[in-house]
Amino acid sequence: MPTLLVVHHTPSPALHTLLEAVRDGAAQVEGVEVRVRPALVAAPVEVLESDGYVLGTPANLGMLSGALKHFFDVVYYPALGATDRRPWGLYVHGNDDVEGAVRNVERIVTGLGWRQVHDHVRVTGPPTPAVVEACWDLGATVAAHVADS
Repeated sequence: MPTLLVVHHTPSPALHTLLEAVRDGAAQVEGVEVRVRPALVAAPVEVLESDGYVLGTPANLGMLSGALKHFFDVVYYPALGATDRRPWGLYVHGNDDVEGAVRNVERIVTGLGWRQVHDHVRVTGPPTPAVVEACWDLGATVAAHVADS
């Protein structure tokens, strides 16, 4: 069965809301197993065994979280060349600016050769209903691409 791996760092209620929306959206796609892993425990084998990815992070001091950076440090070389063209999406939450975190993730994922299939969900401040819907759509869209792969 195709697998979607959702890797997240969720230290706040706002990020928990976004994660739940991604998970709910992905769960609507039949025939896809959705695995949700905190960034500090996700392992290279899980990345290699998955067919697509949703990444979630806070923007800390203008950068991606240390937890998501740790995830990339652990999985980058095992995944390099083995996960090319796999679909992926991103949601980022910050209090005022998330662009640095988005750029950080894009640089790393570009190196991995993954294929972005949904606009990044950029969130500043409390999640609005429109943001929650965008995260739901993010999960559903990446899962649909995984189902088709």
